[in-house]
Amino acid sequence: MPKADTARFLQDLHELRQIGAYRTGVHRPTYSPQDMESRRWLMRKMEEVGLEASIDGIGNVYGRHKGPGPHLLAGSHIETQNEAGWLDGALGVVGALAMARAGLPVDVCAFADEEGHFEGGFLGSRSIIGDLSEEEIDRSRNRSDGTKLRDALAAAGLAGLPRMQLEPGRHKGFFEMHIEQGTQLERAGLRLGIVSGIVAIWQWRLLVEGQQDHAGGTTMAERRDAGLTAVRLLAAIDAEFPRFCGERSTWTTGRITLDPGAPSIIPGRADVLFQFRDVSLAKLEEMEAGLRRLVQESNRRERCETTLTAVGKATPALCDPGMMRALQAAAEALAPGAWQVMPSGAGHDAQYIAQLMPSAMLFVPSIGGISHHWAEDTKEEDLALGVETLVEAGARFLAGSN
Repeated sequence: MPKADTARFLQDLHELRQIGAYRTGVHRPTYSPQDMESRRWLMRKMEEVGLEASIDGIGNVYGRHKGPGPHLLAGSHIETQNEAGWLDGALGVVGALAMARAGLPVDVCAFADEEGHFEGGFLGSRSIIGDLSEEEIDRSRNRSDGTKLRDALAAAGLAGLPRMQLEPGRHKGFFEMHIEQGTQLERAGLRLGIVSGIVAIWQWRLLVEGQQDHAGGTTMAERRDAGLTAVRLLAAIDAEFPRFCGERSTWTTGRITLDPGAPSIIPGRADVLFQFRDVSLAKLEEMEAGLRRLVQESNRRERCETTLTAVGKATPALCDPGMMRALQAAAEALAPGAWQVMPSGAGHDAQYIAQLMPSAMLFVPSIGGISHHWAEDTKEEDLALGVETLVEAGARFLAGSN
């Protein structure tokens, strides 16, 4: 059975965290100088472990195994959220390098912009499966400063490079190791999570139309306050969703924008971005029906009208049973009784790669559940156990002994 070199694995992780270091975390937004430096670092590491390294026109870094198959694909992403953690994404890429170093026939990939700095999100994994059009690239802009994606690619030195796609039939399956980004493992005293499925995220826009007016001259009886209508609707959603949501369903109001947004003006418009997540398509549909009922009730009761628009409706991705069995067998061999099967509450590149091949994910605990923050961390012994499990699971899956 191939063995992971845990010392080299941890050394690589700590070396990578120095690129864009911020406090105890990392700041490497997509296509920034720090991000591109990390991609060049990764290409050198790929060459060191015997892979043929390349970068494509969307920023995917790919290390191709030079020997015979059957091959695995493994990886994640290495850009980060702003002023965020050192393990989110990087763990899966460095873990994939460790699989190659252990002698497994694996192609390693770091997908671009899993963190969604640019409109559309998951640019790299969507591009590599053929799900990102040139027209979408033309339209996409940075969510923070409005920079056009085309301009960002040119500044990063990627303009004009071809975008690669996965070779049909080359890979037996895709593995992605990741931090949990939650507290389930830590609270249960467990060290590994075998992911059963990755949630779909359904995004919505709630546009509330009222009447902009003077905050002092307009009586309370006369007002059509879009802000108040939005707040009351969101409170109703939060009160009603527990009646029909799933055990691990979540819902989030990510942004509320009031127009014109001045303290002495009654807002005439409220623009709300809202999402919910679940691994069950049936449950997602039930939550959508509930949301539509609540908007309808709001429009019956309120003076301001709300329009509901779907922004994005992804499909949940279930993990491959055979790959899960390989992970479970490896976890039980290395950490008996210290693992569990669990869903992923976050989106990952694996949910897109799963559209082309069997896919599976392995979680290690997050200290305090912290992620998307520079304090994100995991015990080194858990990181080491994770990569040992990943390597053994990869070997078991290739051998069919799971």
